[in-house]
Amino acid sequence: MTLYNVSTGAAAAGTGGVLAATGAVNMMWALVAAFTLFSAGLALKRILPARTR
Repeated sequence: MTLYNVSTGAAAAGTGGVLAATGAVNMMWALVAAFTLFSAGLALKRILPARTR
């Protein structure tokens, strides 16, 4: 029993190789980090009590 077709694995490996060769992986990790920090900020904003005057 196979979970993936051979062509799917080859396409994924090829895409990973192209991303690594172009430096797009660094950009991808920068976007992941930015999204993580943004999400953490929203979570903190939701947890902290609202300021009252």
